[in-house]
Amino acid sequence: MKKIIGNTAGLKSTQIKQLENLYLYRTDPEYLISEEQTRELVAISHDIGRQVGLLIDRAGKTIYVIAGDAHRIVIPDTTDYRALPGQLKGLRCIHTHLKDEPLSRDDLTDLALLRLDFMAAVTVTDRGEPGKIYRGHILPREEGLPYEVMAPIFSHELDMDCIEMIKALESELSRLNALYSADKGKEKALLIHVTTGAPKEAKASLAELKELCRSSGVQVIDTAIQRRRKVDPKFVVGKGKLADLTIQAIQKHATMLVFDRELGAAQIRSITDFVEMKVLDRTQIILDIFAKHARSREGKLQVELAQMQYLLPRLITKNTAMSRLTGGIGGRGPGETKLELNRRRVRERIAKLNKDLSKIRKQRSQQRARRNRKGVPVISIVGYTNAGKSTLLNSLTQSNITAANKLFATLDPSSRRLRFPRDVEVIITDTVGFIQDLPDELMDAFQATLEELEQADILLHVVDVSNPRYNQQIQSVEKILKKLSLEHLPVIFVFNKQDRIEINQFDNPWLLNQGILVSATRRETLKPLVSRLESMVYDLIA
Repeated sequence: MKKIIGNTAGLKSTQIKQLENLYLYRTDPEYLISEEQTRELVAISHDIGRQVGLLIDRAGKTIYVIAGDAHRIVIPDTTDYRALPGQLKGLRCIHTHLKDEPLSRDDLTDLALLRLDFMAAVTVTDRGEPGKIYRGHILPREEGLPYEVMAPIFSHELDMDCIEMIKALESELSRLNALYSADKGKEKALLIHVTTGAPKEAKASLAELKELCRSSGVQVIDTAIQRRRKVDPKFVVGKGKLADLTIQAIQKHATMLVFDRELGAAQIRSITDFVEMKVLDRTQIILDIFAKHARSREGKLQVELAQMQYLLPRLITKNTAMSRLTGGIGGRGPGETKLELNRRRVRERIAKLNKDLSKIRKQRSQQRARRNRKGVPVISIVGYTNAGKSTLLNSLTQSNITAANKLFATLDPSSRRLRFPRDVEVIITDTVGFIQDLPDELMDAFQATLEELEQADILLHVVDVSNPRYNQQIQSVEKILKKLSLEHLPVIFVFNKQDRIEINQFDNPWLLNQGILVSATRRETLKPLVSRLESMVYDLIA
């Protein structure tokens, strides 16, 4: 006999046996539930003073019997029954209400979130007999409530042509899904930002997350900002709001929720246990971009190390949160032994990656030593991601390094020689772009790359002055330079993309006087920069 799910504490063995007997009933697929099983369900619920629920599949077989408390039941994990795009889950939930109460908000939320075929509440009369039966089903629509509450019925009216109704609903769901599925195979995301501060900063951060998603190949279908006194430690936005946002995402045919923050292991566990949808955070999106853009062996090793370091503390339980980046490690299927095996493998892989990267670090150190012996000055280009660093390097050295209007187009450091008119050579190095709240895993993994900056004689800090968030971006870069103990190096501010602003109307003319205005795509605008660099280099070697 299958076991009872939920709250069985305090029940007699005879009562548990009665609950187990509910598994023995079969329902005609056209009926919501058989009249005989309905009467038995209500009688047991009345006897134990608790709600009792059933999950019944389309063949009429009872899959789960659930014991709740006086006010609710908790539906168990049903991920073995996947609600594919344009389809419902293939399960209906029939449970009792101890009073004559209609479907609750929780009932309707579960109906919408789990994509159930039907949700029904059978009321229990004072004599322990079935009263009114309240019903609801998914309502395929793009706006408004995603469900319809039907008129109540009684236990002699359970023949509802259920299969025909389900077919009609799924036909409409498929039609709507086809409208939103022009880009087949492309992930679609609802972005969520929780703020305890100013709305302006929240909008700016969300705009950056949009760009990160674009660079990762994710289509943003909608965004949501929630202002809270403090972030919910379990669900970030609160359980009720998370349910509303998930329903909104489902209606708009999103395939994932993306949070504009790094989620802790416990938060990922809580959220992915609550919603049957892929859940990512800002760090995972950045890691995904890095994984796509890494070209060299070193870059690939660094990205994998960052992924493993992110993954390890989150391999704590069975959930689906890691599937995008780890090919299913930590998915809902494995048991504890499998999870421990995965943890050990990840630790072993981290040790191997660290060993390989230490060799690369040693090679780089030797290269720098040879370079230092030759006395060649080093100029390193730093700046926020997508500020135009690679384009500037290409224009200065007439190179052809990959440069794209995407965040983190450059991951692998590139070095080129530049000869000044008075026959002095320097090495110019392009580095990975910085970003606000750069994840610690990336800082650690890219240490070999960032060590290049320690040997720099001059830093070129490239700033995209056409970006409305240029001030925050400058602060983010300076914060990271300070973290790397590089704030002592001489810095030239290069204010890029001058062709995209009205200089006379710029909101901070004082700032523009602290550096050099350029358009990295137009070499003729670089003459003042080259002249300034040449002067500083001569001072260095004099």
